[in-house]
Amino acid sequence: MQTTTCLRETHFTSQGPPQEAYLWWLGIASFGVPEKLGCSNLPLNSRQKELCKRKPYLLPSIREGARLGIQECRSQFRHERWNCKVATATAATPFGTGPLFGYELSSGTKETAFIYAVMAAGLVHSVTRSCSAGNMTECSCDTTLQNGGSASEGWHWGGCSDDVQYGMWFSRKFLDFPIRNTTGKDSKVLLAMNLHNNEAGRQAVAKLMSVDCRCHGVSGSCAVKTCWKTMSSFEKIGHLLKDKYENSIQISDKIKRKMRRREKDQRKIPIHKEDLLYMNKSPNYCVEDKKLGIPGTQGRECNRTSEGADGCNLLCCGRGYNTHVVRHVERCECKFIWCCYVRCRRCESMTDVHTCK
Repeated sequence: MQTTTCLRETHFTSQGPPQEAYLWWLGIASFGVPEKLGCSNLPLNSRQKELCKRKPYLLPSIREGARLGIQECRSQFRHERWNCKVATATAATPFGTGPLFGYELSSGTKETAFIYAVMAAGLVHSVTRSCSAGNMTECSCDTTLQNGGSASEGWHWGGCSDDVQYGMWFSRKFLDFPIRNTTGKDSKVLLAMNLHNNEAGRQAVAKLMSVDCRCHGVSGSCAVKTCWKTMSSFEKIGHLLKDKYENSIQISDKIKRKMRRREKDQRKIPIHKEDLLYMNKSPNYCVEDKKLGIPGTQGRECNRTSEGADGCNLLCCGRGYNTHVVRHVERCECKFIWCCYVRCRRCESMTDVHTCK
């Protein structure tokens, strides 16, 4: 309730670098019911507000896209040194009045690349789902596949194929800020990189489209099949983007006709539209840096037996870890007693918890 009141009193502007201003929309994910606030009072830049006013019925999908992206970012990096920490609201900076991710949003690092890609993908996914569900008048199922298929092979297109092309169109319209509107060499390189990573996120949704089929025939003989195209789960899309993050490409901070790889001996290797690009090396996420808003890994829970990123050796950056015992109390061995109640035992267990020094 307190957050909603604050939002109604706040009028958002798109001041600051465009790559930061246009991702203020992510704050929508933390609002209760954004469509009741009206487009002018939402954390959108001027272009987004105009689009919002013309298509207010898309607000629930925009909110869901933001929620999807943030949730998947947290999930993919929950065991990493950078765990996709989202800025917390304060009295001075409530949600929606500034960038949700803080430093990573404009740092030009691999983390920046993932944020832009997963957010653009989240918007595609949510808008496309809404179209297929029949929640909007100007889009529905993909009509381009009608009357197609292979009669000789016993299948045809039918059902409701997800219209991912509309979702991708809206994501571009809502998120992509024109480069010509920026000034300064660094801003243009960073914005070009962010636009590329936006598109890489959208391509991940399109690439993982799959075909589902339903059998028809006597006694389930599957003599004829009706097939349709559907998007993969957003978790699967997140895994693909995490793999792209692990193999992201560092680019030059000088842009000529197009972006180039930083290493001169690799510049003949083409950059594909589904690749994630970054310009600057990531900071040291091991130690706290208040200036950059990096919390460090001190106090993070780790896995003593794991050799992976969540292992105490890697997550604690060689500083060691503390161990303490946590007591769990829960109901167990529950039995239904006739007539009308359940009787349970009270079980206790002790678990070792390890946290980074």
